[in-house]
Amino acid sequence: MLRLYDHRTGRAEPLPAGPGLRVQILPGAGYRTLVVADLLRRIVQRSGRRVRLVSTPVPPDGAWADYGVAPFEMLDDPLADADVYVSSGADADALCLAVPAETGVKPPDALAARLVMLEAAYREPVELSDERLSAASARLDAWRGKLAEWATSPGRPMSRDYAARAEAALADDLDSAGALTVLDRLAGDPDVPPGAKLETFIHLDMVLALGLVSAIGSV
Repeated sequence: MLRLYDHRTGRAEPLPAGPGLRVQILPGAGYRTLVVADLLRRIVQRSGRRVRLVSTPVPPDGAWADYGVAPFEMLDDPLADADVYVSSGADADALCLAVPAETGVKPPDALAARLVMLEAAYREPVELSDERLSAASARLDAWRGKLAEWATSPGRPMSRDYAARAEAALADDLDSAGALTVLDRLAGDPDVPPGAKLETFIHLDMVLALGLVSAIGSV
């Protein structure tokens, strides 16, 4: 069960029940706010619930799509009755994810920037430095290269054990850093067949949205 930190209680609380979830991105959102809202939507959708993700207008250049953020609905005014709010600034008087805006340089690779954002807890500050972006780009390249290699091996079912570990991390207040650590451990586990590693990475990247399959076919 997905739990999110609620500033009103100081604890991680379960999501409101129901077949659907309304998520509102509040005005002033930076790219990191959009990435966190997108991650939340993907996790909830994985559980079988419908998600309506809405935002007040954001910069029209469409660069948010480069960050792996799937299309969302734009409204002139925020919803007054959303189930979850996502904000770059002050908390709303409701269940609200307070996501400090990213700082630092303009990233040359938006997906590397998304990875840097996912490597930290969403409530902690993130600086997009040249060093961190370079390290994230190298991490992505290494994973993509492994997927390209694994794709040449016999197919196997995904590792449900590793998938469950990553999903448990994500359900714990969107612990994306914990889920990424699970991927690192899976990649280095000699007891998991390459085909199973491939399927597990693909399964989890549907939530993490890091474009890990982009090198498949290059080996």
